[in-house]
Amino acid sequence: MSRLAIYPGTFDPITNGHIDLIQRTLKIFDKVIVAVAPSPRKQPLFTIEERLALIKKAIAGFKGARAESFDSLLVDYVKDSRGIAIVRGLRAVSDFEYELQMALMNRRLDTNIESVFMMPSEEYTFLTSTMVKEVASFGGSVKGLVPEAVEKALLRKFRK
Repeated sequence: MSRLAIYPGTFDPITNGHIDLIQRTLKIFDKVIVAVAPSPRKQPLFTIEERLALIKKAIAGFKGARAESFDSLLVDYVKDSRGIAIVRGLRAVSDFEYELQMALMNRRLDTNIESVFMMPSEEYTFLTSTMVKEVASFGGSVKGLVPEAVEKALLRKFRK
């Protein structure tokens, strides 16, 4: 039986920091699902369909990786997908408090699902989707921070 991890998030948009974590997750797990959450309270720039399409382009060459959306309790989605772990990135101490609370709640809901925390590569520790969107909205370059398809999509969004 293969070991499947779920990497959930809004991915609005996916960044090279996310890509880094996906690649490193595949060194530990046989498969990973990049699970896109709708998150309407965050008022995403990209629709869920656009985010899925961008992620699929970005991970097209990664054996064992796929992207899906979900609209349920995360532990239910993980269980239904036959996942064994939730992967989350921690950039800074400020991320830890929130992620710890979520991990403890998820463990309370299902003790069979583990939370795995990974640090991004040093070059991406500062990088957030919010920051990327802000830079792009003011016409700044996001080259090297996001996959090429995302860079083009951001240019299209902010030209309007």
